[in-house]
Amino acid sequence: MKVRIKFRKQGVMKFIGHLDVMRYFQKAIRRADIDIAYTEGFSPHMILSFAAPLGVGLTSNGEYADIMLKTPISSAEAVRRLNDVMVEGMEIVSFREIPDEKASNAMSLVAEADYTVIFREGMEPPAGWEEKLLAFYEKPSILVTKKTKKSEREMDLKPLIYALSVSDGKIFMTLSTGSTDNIKPELVMEAFCREIGYDLPAFALLINREEVYAEGHISLEDLGKDIG
Repeated sequence: MKVRIKFRKQGVMKFIGHLDVMRYFQKAIRRADIDIAYTEGFSPHMILSFAAPLGVGLTSNGEYADIMLKTPISSAEAVRRLNDVMVEGMEIVSFREIPDEKASNAMSLVAEADYTVIFREGMEPPAGWEEKLLAFYEKPSILVTKKTKKSEREMDLKPLIYALSVSDGKIFMTLSTGSTDNIKPELVMEAFCREIGYDLPAFALLINREEVYAEGHISLEDLGKDIG
């Protein structure tokens, strides 16, 4: 049985990198006595994968991990057991079976994600930045240089920003996410600040990922069903 776990990552846990989160989940699953399946061979390991790993320093209300169960367990019981062994800042939200026809790896399904972004107090641009941000989003193109480990390339962010709005100093955006066009909210905000001539201080942004979606704006959670 394939199961998708949705969890929150908040507080000091935002400083824990993806590999450490993966190791933490392996230990938590063992402590919670979840009968997870292992790979075969000389060095078996848990069948466990994550969707769109979160960058260090970001919080999230919508992270996902896929596992294979050997022995079924109800969603409510699994959530209870896992939360009993979670540290502060990590919370299991749901534990849902993924039907065979929707059993693709979570990472391969990811198409977009919702984010909220807030400037730390005293680090926001001068007054009027909200209106400038909306005008920035209305531009026909937003050209940036995206750096990777091996190269740099110019790209247009505009078609990869699916939504952007601002209210009471809080920015909401929906961005292309996944293995092909993975756009980080930091890249959008850096481009905006360059546009208005504002030198964005380091660590000025508080970023929370709200949800991750497959094609059609369907959350990865909604592709599954609770186990009775």
